[in-house]
Amino acid sequence: MKKAVLLLNMGGPNTLLEVKLFLTNMFNDPRIIAAPKPIRKMIAWFITAKRHKEAEHNYALIGGKSPIIAHTARVVDALSARIDADVHYVMRYTPPFTDAVLSKLKDYDAIYAIPLYPHFSATTTLSSFDVLYAEAKKLGISDKIHTLDRYYNHPDYIASIVERIKESLGGEDPREFELIFSAHGLPKKIIEKGDLYQRHIRANVYHARRALDEAGIFFHNTHLAYQSRLGPLEWIRPYLEDKLASLKTKKVIIYPIAFTIDNSETEFELEIEYREKAQAMGFETYRVAKAPNDHPLFIQTLEKLYLSMLP
Repeated sequence: MKKAVLLLNMGGPNTLLEVKLFLTNMFNDPRIIAAPKPIRKMIAWFITAKRHKEAEHNYALIGGKSPIIAHTARVVDALSARIDADVHYVMRYTPPFTDAVLSKLKDYDAIYAIPLYPHFSATTTLSSFDVLYAEAKKLGISDKIHTLDRYYNHPDYIASIVERIKESLGGEDPREFELIFSAHGLPKKIIEKGDLYQRHIRANVYHARRALDEAGIFFHNTHLAYQSRLGPLEWIRPYLEDKLASLKTKKVIIYPIAFTIDNSETEFELEIEYREKAQAMGFETYRVAKAPNDHPLFIQTLEKLYLSMLP
């Protein structure tokens, strides 16, 4: 039986020339901007025209491309070495796109799609599934597609978070640090319509806190906050800058709880933008922990998720 695993993620520019493509595709996604197509196209054009030069500058500061590409490729290599299936990745907004990858797999007997988003949201998981099933239908292979949509409480995934936080501590006393689990924000109205994302993030933080306690790692305090808001709408709170401003202990570790793969939100926004804000607030130490990436415990998570999907 010929099997394939597809790892699904949002993507990011492979070069500075793809920044405009990335923004255009993202803001044309009906799961991101829920407006009629003509209006959505105008909104996407306006946002892209306004933001793409600044975005190009930001990507230039982190190597001229999104780090998500190289990190994901390493995950593919590591998982390929552990399972009896061909592993590929597809991106929602930049190459490799779903149609191109899926067309190469149409003769496979089964295709197992695992989102690299551990928390379900219409803006991420469902958006990727929309394209996956639409392309599978065009190829006549819908019956070959198998998916799962959440794993925020998987024990090995939680263990990978603990290990990344330990790495960031570097042997120092955690009681001297505040720990902030920083999640990508969403407009409040999306959550009020029933999106499960915030509920899953809170549950993920609960399990991570419990695992830290069981490992004997006790911070001065732990917190949840949200980053990456855009536009005039109210987003879910507390905002990360407000949380940082509220802390009296001026040593902090940020863990990017929304992501399994490091990307521009971690390596530019958290590492550069929020570092500058924290320094202006007088923080003595500001550290950003790595996302799981190709940590063996996260690769083990993906392996077990794949095995759980087999008939």
